Amino acid sequence: MKFIVNSSVLLKQLQAISGVINTKNTLPILDNFLFELKGNELTITATDLETTMISKLELDMADENGSIAVPSQLLVDTLKTLSSVPITFTAEMDSFNISISAGEGIFKLSGYSAEEYPNTPTVDSESKIQIESSVLSKAINKCIFAAGFDELRPVMTGVYFKLHPDNITFVATDAHKLVCYTRTDVTAEEEINFIVPKKPLQQLKNNLPSESTHVSIDYNKTNAVFSFNNITLYCRLIEGKYPNYQAVIPSENPNVLIIDRLLFLNTLKRVSIFSSHSTYQIRLKIAGRELTVSAEDLDFANEAKERLTCQFEGEDIEIGFNSKFLIEMLNNLDSENISLEMSTPNRAGIIKPIDHENENEDILMLVMPIMLNNQD
Repeated sequence: MKFIVNSSVLLKQLQAISGVINTKNTLPILDNFLFELKGNELTITATDLETTMISKLELDMADENGSIAVPSQLLVDTLKTLSSVPITFTAEMDSFNISISAGEGIFKLSGYSAEEYPNTPTVDSESKIQIESSVLSKAINKCIFAAGFDELRPVMTGVYFKLHPDNITFVATDAHKLVCYTRTDVTAEEEINFIVPKKPLQQLKNNLPSESTHVSIDYNKTNAVFSFNNITLYCRLIEGKYPNYQAVIPSENPNVLIIDRLLFLNTLKRVSIFSSHSTYQIRLKIAGRELTVSAEDLDFANEAKERLTCQFEGEDIEIGFNSKFLIEMLNNLDSENISLEMSTPNRAGIIKPIDHENENEDILMLVMPIMLNNQD
């Protein structure tokens, strides 16, 4: 098995899929890439058994078809040290010895039999949908930060895809915060739901092209396959029923604050520095057209307070939130102004963008309050 390729081109392909490989694998073979050469096409695979990524690369020169498992870290580290030069990759199929020639340098490493490498999952597709890469990328960016980490509630550690003939909705929640992102310009032939883990979504987020590209999503009850350009990603879906997220969204929110997003965000960043590092609690006190943002850390006698002018409809209210959650949410919105809708100090607040750039999208962010123990 032998081929010639530009070192930078190969490195780019390897880096695109290497995020799938865990730093601590129970099976040593999973520390490797699988190289498969057929004609002038090199197929490179990385997997952790739950998520598999495949990249295909057209070569200028190739000889002798074959397949071999190649140590991933050693190969990537070597290619990083090379400038953009042609390299000759040679693998002996009987001994699994690998030789990489670059200019005057020769680097030798030991590979493994391709037969030891896990088989690529096969997905007998029950359904299929096409979505623009920009839409999918935006949906992942808006939602993924709100997904949970609690392995005892696995369904909440991923992003819920709700496909419908009228729209497609993405939902993520960790029970403290929730994001619901809907697109009416993307539809499915039938109604179907599934939960995608965070890791494959993170890999998609890192690899989806900035220019508009069609992403094909094939899925059944257990797996989903995302395909675009020369990349294919297989992932095992999270089993279980997603919580009824609509039930926790308050429908009656008579107290509505409208404020400049960046002004509010920067104020929160400053004031939250003085909050308790165990709760990150900040207090919002709204009276008339004045919003007071305050925080205190009783253990260190630190406190901060800022007053802002705002638009407000409803009764005066004082409510506490986790400042980290609010900052995350405001960072993931693009609009100039946002609304914060509230009912009572012990019910969730709803954040929405005011000025929509795209009439085909709808986004709602929910944040649970923190009970204030010392009212001013």
